Amino acid sequence: MTQLTKIALVTGAGSGIGRACARALYEAGFALVLTGRRQEALEATAANLPASHVLIHPADVSDEDQAKALFAATAARFGRLDLLFNNAGTGAPPVPLEDLSLKAWRRVVDVNLTGAFLCTQGAFRLMKAQDPRGGRIINNGSISAHVPRPRSVAYTATKHAITGLTRSTSLDGRAYDIACGQIDIGNAATEMTAAMGSGVPQADGSLRPEPMMDVDAVARAVVYMASLPLEANVQFMTVMATQMPYIGRG
Repeated sequence: MTQLTKIALVTGAGSGIGRACARALYEAGFALVLTGRRQEALEATAANLPASHVLIHPADVSDEDQAKALFAATAARFGRLDLLFNNAGTGAPPVPLEDLSLKAWRRVVDVNLTGAFLCTQGAFRLMKAQDPRGGRIINNGSISAHVPRPRSVAYTATKHAITGLTRSTSLDGRAYDIACGQIDIGNAATEMTAAMGSGVPQADGSLRPEPMMDVDAVARAVVYMASLPLEANVQFMTVMATQMPYIGRG
């Protein structure tokens, strides 16, 4: 790997896309701050990586105090932050819209949207104050930032909102050399998407399996976005399984 020169914080780093991207960022030369709710899962992500280059800090990013503590720990350990990958996310049970509980709705909003906002605030505070100034934020938007799946109102609403967060962050960060972009991912093969191989609901009411892609394709895309100089930015990128039923959906 190349010499470590930059610091990346990855939320939702204990599994799936977060784990794959964290490891790819390390190979690209980033030291890592790994956060998520489960200590053991974060330790599994950090397995075989030198402890001197990794900070494991379990946190619920939807909690303001825990989010603030996360960024304080990052500053104390590494002194700066060059990249935030807002990846933490959750969904709600796939029930009819009118049956979704307010508790389930609020949990999705808290994690997917409020958590990303709190982490963006923490990153702004560090990136504006550090020397050299600036940094990059990448938000995990999902294909659901464009079109919904059946019975996914909470997840879809938050992912549409992430697009607004991305645009506002990009604009407000411009004066401080803070770049912000969004990666919208479709059907990456992880533990969370395993059910797609056996069949998932379609807009016409049918249940059909969907093609998947290797999660490493997502990791390579995130590394590309992260590796650009701050004078350049990928504002939006869609990375998806080529044959998934997205393009052309009516």
